[in-house]
Amino acid sequence: MFGIDTTVLAFIVLAGFSAGAVAYAFLFNNIAEEKTTERRLDTIKKAETDRSIVKANRDRVAEAAKRKKTVQDSLKELDAKQLASDKNIKKPPLRIQLRQAGLKISVERFYLYSIVCGVAITAVAFFFGAPLLILPGAFAAGAFGLPRWAVGFLRTRRVKAFLKEFPNALDIIVRAVKSGLPLNDGIRLIASEAPEPVKGEFRRIVESQQLGMSIPEATLRMPETMPCPEAGFFGIVIQIQSQAGGNLSEALGNLSRVLRDRKKMKAKVQALSMEAKASAAIIGALPFIVGFLVYLSSPNYIMPLFTTSTGHMILGVSGIWMSIGIFVMRKMMNFEV
Repeated sequence: MFGIDTTVLAFIVLAGFSAGAVAYAFLFNNIAEEKTTERRLDTIKKAETDRSIVKANRDRVAEAAKRKKTVQDSLKELDAKQLASDKNIKKPPLRIQLRQAGLKISVERFYLYSIVCGVAITAVAFFFGAPLLILPGAFAAGAFGLPRWAVGFLRTRRVKAFLKEFPNALDIIVRAVKSGLPLNDGIRLIASEAPEPVKGEFRRIVESQQLGMSIPEATLRMPETMPCPEAGFFGIVIQIQSQAGGNLSEALGNLSRVLRDRKKMKAKVQALSMEAKASAAIIGALPFIVGFLVYLSSPNYIMPLFTTSTGHMILGVSGIWMSIGIFVMRKMMNFEV
């Protein structure tokens, strides 16, 4: 009985193992396929993640390239406009020169004043006994030379006054933008509170806006009335920021720092060139001083220069050569920063 039970039990165990082996044989393919499917899903998920990362990087690079291209196109357009405006800045018409000098007179009135100035200088020269041959030269100097020199002097003085206050105006605009005010309010603040001529230039921007012109276009027109590179820099910064975006307060702050550095560099160059300017002044004044001393000590020795035709020719040639030397020294001492 015990032997039968053992045989039956062994048969049951073997039958169970056989059934398990048969079941495993049937289920092995399904298990393998499930594992393969899981590996494929993991691979697809990783590939999708990689594609997303690559796409994000590609979009980022494309956006940066698009922005760079926009900035380059803006710079090319602004460079073309700057070249066109530089011609007017270097040799502007008389009408623009009068505006840049801050004079509110017409060209016709300027010519009228020039003629009156020429007649006045000619009358003064005639009153002091000048020869008749010199009177046409005196009229030309009074009608064409002195008025235009006065306009150039006023232009230079106005530009210096503008550059003195312009960085401070930019700092005020930067603080206004950082505090949350729009650029338009910052410009209006300068147009009402800043000293001249900065106040007048920003008032022109506000008036241009009231006529329908945008802020970038109005700022780009500033060099027409203020002939200096710094005014052009301001217009370029506003134009690029409006087209490409970015932090306006940071851009204007950098511009203010650059303008202050340019001012320091100009002062440094002027200080370094003072020795050369003093030497040029001494060399230029030396012939006149020596001639005056010789006249005081020996007038008969030097008077033939003024009383004979040969002396007149010597004085004329000496004046030409001396003018050339002064012009060369002036070019050597003047540096564009």
